[in-house]
Amino acid sequence: MKKFILHILLLVFIASASELRAENVGVPAECEDVMLQAFYWDSYKTQTSTDSKFGRTKWIDLLKDTAAINANFDLVWFPPSSGPTGCGVGYSARQYSSQDSDWGTKTGLSNLIKALHRGNTKVLADVVVNHRGNYNSWCNFYTDYFGSYGTFTLTQKHIVSNDECFSDSKSSCYGASSSDRGSYDTGDNFNGARDLDHKSEYVQNWAKAYTQWLLNTINYDGFRYDMTLGFHGRYLKMYNEAANPYISISELWSGIDRQKQHLQECEYNTMVFDFQTKYSLKGIVDGSYGKLNKNKTFEGLRKHGLERYAVTFIDNHDTFNRGTAYGDNQYTKTTDLSTATNKDHVLQASAYILMMPGIPCVFYPHWKSYQTEINELIAIRKRAGIHSESEVLEESSGQYQYSATVQGHRGKVIVRVGKYRSKVQPEGYELAVDGGDGGAYTVYIAMNPQGVENIEDGTVKSEKFIEDGRLLIRRGEQVYDVLGRIIK
Repeated sequence: MKKFILHILLLVFIASASELRAENVGVPAECEDVMLQAFYWDSYKTQTSTDSKFGRTKWIDLLKDTAAINANFDLVWFPPSSGPTGCGVGYSARQYSSQDSDWGTKTGLSNLIKALHRGNTKVLADVVVNHRGNYNSWCNFYTDYFGSYGTFTLTQKHIVSNDECFSDSKSSCYGASSSDRGSYDTGDNFNGARDLDHKSEYVQNWAKAYTQWLLNTINYDGFRYDMTLGFHGRYLKMYNEAANPYISISELWSGIDRQKQHLQECEYNTMVFDFQTKYSLKGIVDGSYGKLNKNKTFEGLRKHGLERYAVTFIDNHDTFNRGTAYGDNQYTKTTDLSTATNKDHVLQASAYILMMPGIPCVFYPHWKSYQTEINELIAIRKRAGIHSESEVLEESSGQYQYSATVQGHRGKVIVRVGKYRSKVQPEGYELAVDGGDGGAYTVYIAMNPQGVENIEDGTVKSEKFIEDGRLLIRRGEQVYDVLGRIIK
C-alpha cells in the first residue's frame, strides 16, 4: 500500500512540474537563469576603435572568455550572426543562410557555441524577421538555403504594401501595383530596410524554416526577436511553436500597456525585455529610489504580476551611450563606465536586477568593467535560488534608499541600495556582500531551512499531501509546492 501511495505521489509530482514548465513555449517556469548580452554596438571592430573600448567581441574573442562566461551565466545572447560580411552589426542582414558575418566565420560561431554548451551555457540567436537587407537593389533579395527546411527567395511581393520602397522614386519598385506588393503592415514601420509581410504564407514558411534551422543546424538554444513592434504577436507565437526554443525574448521597446498587449497577442509564448523596469531604475541615478517600489511609482512588469515574462536589464546595445545621438545615457555620464562617478549607478542597478524576479540580463561593458562585483552578485542569486517568479515579500523605499526581501528556491535575500541605506544586519541573516560607499549596495542572505530540496534531511518534520490534484509539502508552518513556492 505504501509503495502504491508513493507511486501516485511521484506521478503527481511529475505531472505538476511538467504542467508548470510546459505551459508556454519559450517561457521556462521559475527560471534561475542569468543572461549575458555578449556584445555592444560595433564591438566587432578592433580594440583600437572608439566604439570598442571594452574589448572586441568577435566569435574568436568570446571563445577566450568561455570559462568565465560558463562559470557565471546560463544564457548568452549573441548579435545577429547572419551575413554576408559587410552587414556590420547585423540588423539588416542580406542572406540569412550565410553565417559568415562581421562577427566571424560560421566555423568560428560553431566552435564558440560548442565551447559554451560544454559548460552548460545556452546560446540565444538574435532573430531579425521584421525586416531584411537587399541584394543589389531595393527589392532584390538573396536566396536562403536552409537545407531540409527549404530554399526561399523573397521578392517585392513579400514586402508590406506601405513600405517606403513603393513610394520613393529612387526605388527599383517605385509605384508597383497592388498585385506586386504585399499586405499592409501589421505593426510599426521600420525604414532602415524592407519590412516583410507576415500575412504572407511564404514569409511565414521562410521564418519558420529559418528559426528551426537556427536551432537544429546552427545549434542555438533560443531566440531574442528584434523589433517586434513591427509585426503582430500572433506571428511570433507561430514561429515559436514551429521551432520550440528553450527561451524566447521579444524586444518590444514600448510602454507597459503595449507590452501587455503584445504578451496577449503572443498568448504568452514569449518573454519580453522589461523596458519599464529599466526606466524605473533611473531612480538610482536621480535619487528617487521610490521609483523602484512596486507600491509607489514603479512601472515594471512586476507591478502587473507579469514578472515571469520579464527579462530585466540596465542597458543594451541600443540604449547604451555610444557617443552619438543614440542611447539614453541613463547610467553613464561618459562612454567610460569605469569612471568612479558611474560605478555606483551601475552596481546599484546590478544589485537590484540580480536579486529580483525576472531573468536578469547583464550588459557586456558592465561585466567587463565590474566583473568581480557582478560575479559576486550572481553567485548570491544562485545560492539563494532567486528565480523569474520569486516573490518579493517586503519592500520599502525613501528618496535615498531602497530595500527588498526576496524569496528564492533555497533561501531569502535582503537587498539594500543607496548611500543612505541601513547597515543594520537583520536577525537570522548573514552578510553576503557590501558594496561600500563606492558601490552603495548591501545584500544579506538567509538560507531556507524549509526548502523543498532539504525535505528529507530530518531537521524539521515534513508532510507530503495532495490538495486539489497537486502534491504539496507542509514543513513547519509553511506549505510549499513541488517547485519550492510558498503556497500558504
